[in-house]
Amino acid sequence: MYQEMDFDKIDISSEPPVVEPARQYYFMAKCREWVKGFEQRNHRLPCASVVNMGCQMNARDSEKLRGILLEAGFEMAEEEKGDFVLYNTCTVRDNANQKVYGHLGALHSRKKKNPSLKIALCGCMMQEPKVVERIRTTYSFVDLIFGTHNIFKLAELLYRALTEKKMVIDVWESTDQIVEELPSNRKYPFKSGVNIMYGCNNFCSYCIVPYVRGRERSRSPQEILSEIEKLAGDGVKEVMLLGQNVNSYGKTLKEPVSFASLLRQVSQIEGIERIRFMTSHPKDLSDELIETMGDCNKICRHLHLPLQSGSSRILQQMNRHYTKEQYLELTRRIRNCMPDISLTTDIIVGFPGETEEDFQETLDVVRQVRFDSAFTFLYSKRTGTPAASMEDQVPEAVMKERFDRLLQEVQKIAFQVCRREAGMVKDVLVECVNDHQKGYVSGRMGNNLMVHFPGDPSLIGQIVPVELVEARGFYYMGKMKH
Repeated sequence: MYQEMDFDKIDISSEPPVVEPARQYYFMAKCREWVKGFEQRNHRLPCASVVNMGCQMNARDSEKLRGILLEAGFEMAEEEKGDFVLYNTCTVRDNANQKVYGHLGALHSRKKKNPSLKIALCGCMMQEPKVVERIRTTYSFVDLIFGTHNIFKLAELLYRALTEKKMVIDVWESTDQIVEELPSNRKYPFKSGVNIMYGCNNFCSYCIVPYVRGRERSRSPQEILSEIEKLAGDGVKEVMLLGQNVNSYGKTLKEPVSFASLLRQVSQIEGIERIRFMTSHPKDLSDELIETMGDCNKICRHLHLPLQSGSSRILQQMNRHYTKEQYLELTRRIRNCMPDISLTTDIIVGFPGETEEDFQETLDVVRQVRFDSAFTFLYSKRTGTPAASMEDQVPEAVMKERFDRLLQEVQKIAFQVCRREAGMVKDVLVECVNDHQKGYVSGRMGNNLMVHFPGDPSLIGQIVPVELVEARGFYYMGKMKH
């Protein structure tokens, strides 16, 4: 974890260091010199905005990007405002790409009026060579492009973009490098994401992630524990351990460590009161992990376990490496150990070749498991994945009709399941003032459900006991117990 630097002591007249992260501190100091000149010319500091467009790992990366920009001397502006606009992109679905192109089109008119505006793109979408070529030719007003593997290089790349009169492109095909000792600007002072690994080795046939995030690379447990200890010292009470598939954490280390073992070590850190993690792949979820979750009170009783389909035939086509029966047996073992656990999932409707019979298998799993909530998606053909070229693509009208039926079933069950704790008193981590009801605050239970109850801003960041007075679908109204 980053320790505050005295940038005035960095000799920016010398050659930049070769070793990271010292090299990036050097370029932060160089950027600060550029900022001084900007301030003299404009009588204000330059403003920057980071627009996050992706998953929790992207959100964590965006906190680091904001931290680097702040240390480089910039002030943070509202989204898409300011002198430097950085999009941290997602590419899981094609519509995510189209959204970026739409934003760029809107920014082009701003850039015409203000040529000094700098526009940058990073993240998963930039790992696709066709995308970079399209931006280079069609959106030539973009100043900086970099990918997922060298997020840590923002200070160096920013300095180049500020001082060079050409588009800067720096996209790595892969890396085994992990650079974490960099500044971060967290959204919440009392909770934080912590990257424990990068990349994915699963190659689900519909997914582009392994191609843009690279192969699995686990951070050492010592580095992770050190970062969390510092976060705890900084007032963080809840950590979310992040990885594309946290259940396979540690397999690539010289001395392999299981994810369950890491969780037990994190739970011993003083000051950390809640531990969350995502995402879990069913094929790698071990009995050791279930036992650890049952034993450790600090680990939240919430598990996001993507199903994707209830049909064993479709699961095989998806390259998921488990069957419907194995998934059901896994959820039974989890519930036997933790009857109060909240299970959530992801489901794709309309995967190539999906028949009505396959879809009924998915509905059957939903009815048997009774998920607290489910993120449901229409299958989206993703260029560059094996599924995109599969035969028997499901007609859009059929997909949408099935999607509506699934959504209706998921919502009906979730509405019933989420009422089960009404009348109980639960610990709630207060996150914010409620926007809709004056005199109320909002917080989250261990099972990830929101609770709204009377309170004042002094409660934010505290874990308080709240009586769950009334269930309202996917949230509760409550009152604090004194």
